[in-house]
Amino acid sequence: MKLKTGLAILQTMLCCHPTAILLELCTSLNELHQILPLVIKSNLHRHHLFHTKLLSLFSKFGSLPEAARVFDHLVPIQDRVDVLYHTMLKGHALNSSSSSSLDNALSFFIRMNTDGVRAVVYNFTYLLKACGDNSDLRTGKQIHAQVVVNGYASNLISMNGVVNLYAKCRLVDEARKMFDRMPERDRVCWNTIIAGYSQNRVPKRALELFVRMQREEEEFSRRPDLVTIVSVLPACADIGSLWIGKSIHGYVVKAGFESLVNVSTALVNVYSKCGCVGTARYIFDNMQYRNVVSWNSVIDGYTQNGDSKEALELFQQMLNERVEPTNVTIMKALSACADLGDIVKGELVHKLLCQLELSSDVSVMNSLISMYCKCKRVDVAAEIFENLQGKTLVSWNAMLLGYTQNGLVNPALNHFCKLHQQNIKPDSFTMVSVIPALAELSVLRQAKWIHGFVTRTCFSNDVFVMTALVDMYAKCGAVNTARKLFDMMDERHVTTWNAMIDGYGTHGLGRAAVDLFSEMRKGDIKPNGITFLSIISGCSHSGLVEEGRGYFATMKEDYGLEPSMDHYGAMVDLLGRAGQLNEAWGFIQNMPIEPGINVYGAMLGACNIHKNVDIGKKAADKLFELDPEEGGYHVLLANIYTRASMWDEMAKVRTSMEKKGLQKTPGCSLVDLRNEVHTFYSGSTSHPQSKKIYVFLETLIDEIKAAGYVPDNNSIRDVDEGVQEQLLSSHSEKLAIAFGLLNTSPGTTIHIRKNLRVCGDCHNATKYISLVTGREIVVRDMHRFHHFKSGTCSCGDYW
Repeated sequence: MKLKTGLAILQTMLCCHPTAILLELCTSLNELHQILPLVIKSNLHRHHLFHTKLLSLFSKFGSLPEAARVFDHLVPIQDRVDVLYHTMLKGHALNSSSSSSLDNALSFFIRMNTDGVRAVVYNFTYLLKACGDNSDLRTGKQIHAQVVVNGYASNLISMNGVVNLYAKCRLVDEARKMFDRMPERDRVCWNTIIAGYSQNRVPKRALELFVRMQREEEEFSRRPDLVTIVSVLPACADIGSLWIGKSIHGYVVKAGFESLVNVSTALVNVYSKCGCVGTARYIFDNMQYRNVVSWNSVIDGYTQNGDSKEALELFQQMLNERVEPTNVTIMKALSACADLGDIVKGELVHKLLCQLELSSDVSVMNSLISMYCKCKRVDVAAEIFENLQGKTLVSWNAMLLGYTQNGLVNPALNHFCKLHQQNIKPDSFTMVSVIPALAELSVLRQAKWIHGFVTRTCFSNDVFVMTALVDMYAKCGAVNTARKLFDMMDERHVTTWNAMIDGYGTHGLGRAAVDLFSEMRKGDIKPNGITFLSIISGCSHSGLVEEGRGYFATMKEDYGLEPSMDHYGAMVDLLGRAGQLNEAWGFIQNMPIEPGINVYGAMLGACNIHKNVDIGKKAADKLFELDPEEGGYHVLLANIYTRASMWDEMAKVRTSMEKKGLQKTPGCSLVDLRNEVHTFYSGSTSHPQSKKIYVFLETLIDEIKAAGYVPDNNSIRDVDEGVQEQLLSSHSEKLAIAFGLLNTSPGTTIHIRKNLRVCGDCHNATKYISLVTGREIVVRDMHRFHHFKSGTCSCGDYW
C-alpha cells in the first residue's frame, strides 16, 4: 500500500514539472525538438512516464522514426513497461498510411508478443482501423482472427473495429453479420454499421437501421447523436427522400445540432439532392460558420438542379470571401462551366487550378478534359489528355465521350482502339461512350462487331450497355434486331424504352411506337420528358396526328411533366407535316413561352413541304432574327419561293445570302464498303470510279424512266431541260446508290447516309431503282430512315 502511494506521489511530482507542462502544451514537431534538450537536461528522460509522452508526441506529429529511436535507444530494455509497447504500437497504427507502414505495425505487434507483452483490446482496434483505412482486407482478417484467439470476440470495442474494417473494405454484408452477432450494442456500434451502409451506397439499409436503432434502443445513451446524423443524412440524400430528410431535420433542431457546421452542410446536401435548392440555400445562408465542404455542397446543389449560372456566382463569392478551393470545388466549378458551355470562365478556372498546383490531380484534370469537350474545344482536351501523367480509365472515358459528343466518330473509334491496344480493361461507361459513335457511323458491320465485343467482355447484363446497343441497331437501320435485344433484356431502364420508341419513330413505324408506349404505361417504369418527345415525334413521322395531340396533353395531365421547347417543336412538326399549317401557326402564337429556333424551324419545314408562302415567310423572318448566321433557313425560304414560281423573291433571298456571306450546307451521301467509307457530293467527280458511276447511272435513269419515273425539274430554272435532268441525276444520293449497286453482289442491301433531308426527286427515283434492280435500299437522312423495296418506301411518301 505504501509503495503504491509513493508511486502516485512521484507521478504527481513529475507531471507538475515545468518541462512536463511544456510537453502538454506542445503543438508541433519543431516545438518538441526545442523541448527535448530540457527533458534530457532535467534527467526526466529516465522516467517511463516521459518515455510514454515522447512516444505519443512523436507519433502524433508523424515522426515515427524518432519515436522508434526513443523506444529502442532511450529506454533500457529492463525499463520497457507494457504501456510503452502499447503506445508504440498505436503510433505505428496511426501512421500506417501505406501497405509498407502497415507491415511495420504488424511486425511490431509480433515483436510485442515475442517480448512477452500481452495484447490488450485497444491494440486490435488500432490495427483494425489501420487495415480499414488502407482497405487491406487480407491483413484485417488476420487481425480479426487474433481478436478471436485472444478472447475478445464478444468485446464491444474490438467488435466495433471488426465491423468498421469490413465496412471500409466494401464488405458491408460481412460487417452486418458481425453486427448481428454482437451480444450487446452501444451507440458506436449502430453508428458504425449505419455509416458502413451509407458510405457503400446502400442507403435504404442505412435508413432502415436508423429507424430500428430508435425503435430498439430506448436508452438516452443510445439515441442518435451527432455522428449518427452525419452518417444517415448522406443516405437520405442518395435516395432523394424529402420526407425522411425533413423528419431528420426536425430531430436535428430538437437535439440542438443545427448550429454544427457538418450537420448543416449535410442538410444542404439532402435538400439539394431532393430538388429543394431554395431550402438548401436558406440553410447555407444562415450558417454561422461555413467551411469549404459547405461551399462545395451548395455549389454542387445548384449544378445538379440545372442552375449552373448560380453555381458559378457562388463559386466567385467563395473566392471573394478568400475561402481556398479544394480539388472538389474546382471539379464542381468545371462541371458548371461545361453545362453552360462557357469556355471563357472554364479557362479562368483552368488558370486557377494551375495556381493551386492541382495539375497533378488526375480527377481534376479529368474534369478539365470534360469541360473543354463540352465547350467544343476537343483539340485542347486532347492535348491535356496526351500530356496527363497517371491516366486512369476515367481519363480515357472522358476523352472518348468528348469525341463522341462532338460528332468526331473516327477519332472516337481510334481512341477506343488505342485503349484496347494498351490492354486497358473497359468498363460499362467506356462502352456507352463508344457505342453512340458507332450509331452515328450507321454501319451495320461495325455495329455487329461492337455487339460481339460486348458479349465477349461480359457486359451483356448491363442495362445501360444493352440500351446503347438497342439505340445503335435502330440507328443503323436494323430496327428489328433492336427489338429482339429489347425483348431479351431482363431489366429495362426508362432510357431503354425511349431508345426503342424513338427507333420505331425514326423508321416511320409510328403504330409500333404507339403500341410499345402503351405497353410501357402498363408497367412500373414511368415515362419521362424524352419518352414523350420520342412518341410525339414518332406520331409526326407517321401522320398520327390525333394520337400525338393526346400524348402532348397526357404528359402534363397524367404525369405532371411541363413541356419543353423540344416538345413544342415536335407538336408544330406533327401538325405542320400533316398539312394543318394554320393550326400549327396558331399553336405557336398561343405558346406559354417564347418560341425557339426549333419551333419556327419545324414550321418553315412544313411550309416547304406544303408550299405555303405566307406562313413560311413569317416563320423565316422569325428565324432570321433568332439565328441570322444560319444559311439553311434562307435556302428553305428560297425553295418555297421556287416551288411557287416566285422567282424574283427567290432571287432576293439568294442575293441576301451572298451579301451576308451565308453558305448552303452541301449535300453529302456516304456508303460503307469493305471497311472504307465512300463520300459523294452532288456533281462531284473526285471518286476513282466516277466515270464508271456516271455511265452506269445514265443507263439506270433510262431504265427507271421506262418503269414510270419522271424527273422533277421544277426546282431548277434558267437552264434547258436536258441540263436540268443532268443536274438532278448527279445528286449525291444517286451517285452513292450507283456506287453501291456497282460494287456489291445482287440481292445485297445498300445502306446510304445523307446529311440533309432527302429531296423529292431522289426519293421518287430511289423507289424506282429498288423496283428495277430488285434491291433493298436503306437511306438515313438527317431526320429519319427510308426503307425502299419493290418500288415503295417505308415512309409511305410521308416525310
